Amino acid sequence: MKLINIQEVEEFRKAVHQCEGNVYLKSPEGDVFNLKSAMSEYIALGQLLSEQGDNLELFADRREDEALLLNFIAELNKENKALGQEN
Repeated sequence: MKLINIQEVEEFRKAVHQCEGNVYLKSPEGDVFNLKSAMSEYIALGQLLSEQGDNLELFADRREDEALLLNFIAELNKENKALGQEN
C-alpha cells in the first residue's frame, strides 16, 4: 500500500507496533526497512518525513496486520479530509 502524507508519525509508529508480524517500508530505490527493528525504524521514519514520504510503500507479513494498517490509514485520511487537508 502506498503511503501518502503521513504527518501523525507517533500514531503511525503505534499502529506498526500493534502488528504481530513484521512491517516493511520500501523506498523508490528499492531499500526495504523492517519497521519492527529499532535501527531500521529510525532510518525509515527519516525517509517518511523527507521529500520521499509520498513515494514509500508499506508491506506487512500478516493479512491481519495489513488490515490494521489499512484501517489506520483510512481513519487518518478521514480525519485529514474533515480538517480540509485532502491527500
